[in-house]
Amino acid sequence: MDIKILASGSTGNAYIVSDGSTSLLLDAGIPLRAIQVGSGFRVGQLSGCLITHAHGDHSKAAKALARFGIDVYTGAGTIEACGLTGHRIKPVRALEEFRVCTFQVLPFDVDHDAPEPLGFLLTSAATGEKLLYFTDTYFVRYRFTGLTHIMAECNYSKEGLEHSVREGYIPIERVPRLMKSHMSLEHLLEMLQSNDLRDVRQIYLLHLSADNSEEDRFRREVQCLTGAEVYVC
Repeated sequence: MDIKILASGSTGNAYIVSDGSTSLLLDAGIPLRAIQVGSGFRVGQLSGCLITHAHGDHSKAAKALARFGIDVYTGAGTIEACGLTGHRIKPVRALEEFRVCTFQVLPFDVDHDAPEPLGFLLTSAATGEKLLYFTDTYFVRYRFTGLTHIMAECNYSKEGLEHSVREGYIPIERVPRLMKSHMSLEHLLEMLQSNDLRDVRQIYLLHLSADNSEEDRFRREVQCLTGAEVYVC
């Protein structure tokens, strides 16, 4: 599985994954021009785009991609909230699998303050690899087996959040929303422990907070727990 990070964080999220036969864009939270540059001007070779939810840092280029001729797969809540229309917009539902060329895709529901947010499990018929992708959720209620790659939000640590409030970097009023809509290091470690990690080769930590995270610590703790290669995006 080849994974290319175009953008990660509150200013925009977009990732290209490929199994050698099919390339998909995961989220489109940056302008189409930036996606074109990041893809080496090969946007037309994408077989589709999966959008997790309606917030602009994940959906900004959804309309432009559809106009460009790329199929956009996302939930009905996201379609309505973003005003997406046309035959390139493909509504999907949690726990109902669909296929995009060599990828079998299972959407699943997550917890975020957006209408019908989703995560995605991608299984490649070409390589047999399994990629779990989720972001912008404080909790994942499902368990997965046979995973080889994980792309997971790791937005903040409780210690980092407390420090930011104490130092005045963020107002305390923002804390409840943050804790109910984004994944902490502590929750991610719990989630990883409850899943089958025997075949996991690579873990990508996504959407880190600029104020409430520590890259080296996050990488070290996840690597210590899983033994996988860990990349901070």
